[in-house]
Amino acid sequence: MEKENWYYIDSGNCEPAINMAMDEALLTWHSEGKIPPVIRFYGWNPATLSIGYFQKVDKEINLDAVKKYDLGFVRRPTGGRGVLHDQELTYSVIVSEAHEAMPQSVTEAYRVISEGIKEGFQGLGLDAYFAVPKTEEEREGLKNPRSAVCFDAPSWYELVVEGRKVAGSAQTRQKGVILQHGSILLDLDEDKLFDLFKYSSERLRERMQTAFKKKAVAINHLLDSPVTIDDAKRAFKKGFEDGLNINLTPYALTEEQWAEVEHIAETRYRNDEWTFRR
Repeated sequence: MEKENWYYIDSGNCEPAINMAMDEALLTWHSEGKIPPVIRFYGWNPATLSIGYFQKVDKEINLDAVKKYDLGFVRRPTGGRGVLHDQELTYSVIVSEAHEAMPQSVTEAYRVISEGIKEGFQGLGLDAYFAVPKTEEEREGLKNPRSAVCFDAPSWYELVVEGRKVAGSAQTRQKGVILQHGSILLDLDEDKLFDLFKYSSERLRERMQTAFKKKAVAINHLLDSPVTIDDAKRAFKKGFEDGLNINLTPYALTEEQWAEVEHIAETRYRNDEWTFRR
């Protein structure tokens, strides 16, 4: 079967508002037929705490700690919980819901897209596999997450190595297009991560942080030789090509497209009304 050509964008480290605005712009352009499906890799400058679309800032987030660590702060257009974007490769996938390879079910589409990430982990020598909740209790737990921390537990079809979550992803569907983006952790500062959230007691925080170590892990805690961000980009680019049976063609935004991204960043993702809306 002939491979389909998708765009590949490596936008490097961008400010939080630009990162979210670019994902939104790519979704819109794809919905309008201006660009084919896209795989995008990016990083964050500064390191950033992103929160899910439905999260409540005042109840869940320790803004003093966000400020103390000089972090960016942004609300994503996707659901899910808080993510510290620091020593990681962030990816996004933009593809039409009507694409022949995309199942209608959100969880099944998630599995198809995440095949690319699984292949990337395997390219780095890690035996990654999909998390599938086995018991009714585990399934119920996914509906009612106990924590504001994204990596606290794997969801349906999230990727796991040695029983611990190695990538966290979120998905939205707008204008007939799927946007899935997520974090592939190279390293993780757990103390910093847990400082960023509110807890009803210090004892609860300690209990959750102890449990977290058994549930999530970064790539470089699993490998003898550390992986660089460039190593990760190579592995996951090939992973997406193999996992989705596509060719990735490098693409750079035009000046006009950059202006549109900047406009979205200014009017939405830099806007306190959006960020603190709940």
